[in-house]
Amino acid sequence: MQIGRWDVRSLDFGRFRLDGGAMFGVVPRVVWEREAPPDALNRIELALRCLLLRDGVRTVLVDCGVGDKDGPLFREMFALDDAGRSLCELLAEQGLGPADVTDLVLTHLHFDHAGGAVRLEGDRGVPALPNARIHLQRRQWEWAQQPTLRDRASYLKENLELLRELDLHLLEGPSELFPGLSLRVVDGHTPGMQLVELDGEAGPGLVHCADLVPTAAHLPLPWVMGYDLFPLSVVEEKQALYQSHGDGSSWLVFEHDPRLAAARVDTRGRRPVIVESLERL
Repeated sequence: MQIGRWDVRSLDFGRFRLDGGAMFGVVPRVVWEREAPPDALNRIELALRCLLLRDGVRTVLVDCGVGDKDGPLFREMFALDDAGRSLCELLAEQGLGPADVTDLVLTHLHFDHAGGAVRLEGDRGVPALPNARIHLQRRQWEWAQQPTLRDRASYLKENLELLRELDLHLLEGPSELFPGLSLRVVDGHTPGMQLVELDGEAGPGLVHCADLVPTAAHLPLPWVMGYDLFPLSVVEEKQALYQSHGDGSSWLVFEHDPRLAAARVDTRGRRPVIVESLERL
């Protein structure tokens, strides 16, 4: 897909599972299970989907999945199923190697978004993308150093330790990071989460929704996660997002939807309506 100056591809790292009640907050199970059938442990299937953006000058990865550092108990807990789909393999399919990625934009530092930034080489962690500058909001970085009791399980120490030694670019709020690529900052899920927005110039735009709208099932305004630290802020931030991208022309990218990679959505009625959807970009 071409959005303005940017060639856009989705990279599918596989699937994992999280508790359905936590993913849908106060939405009753009898309602959400129609959209996301749970397994015997009440877990629903979720994607680990990232974006690869190229404009002929820069090669940008947006988030990088869980990675491969975690042991069997961790992988069993979250039913991680990557089917051997490593970052190196996914990049190779696009004619790239890890050293070709110039920039890594981390939406936030939860393990399922940032864990892949570090890989194991023997028994030590090394950068998965050795030449990439890592772009992250300063408030998210600071929050991750001292998370609350409620969200500290989402930040893994081994992911944060090596990041301190890498080329970390800490940002102070929304900005245009590169021509045609801007960052929108939202705080409801976790302070300092950033969404990547692409200017479509004369055509449709695109926004990577990260965990503000993790799946298409979360498009309705009140459908927020139990993982969201500030649920009312999430509702307000979704409203603001839809004012910019909810007329059915922009592509919304879902990082965790197991079926849809992206959709154009009309949010101007009582309920969001998917105008067009794609299983893969």
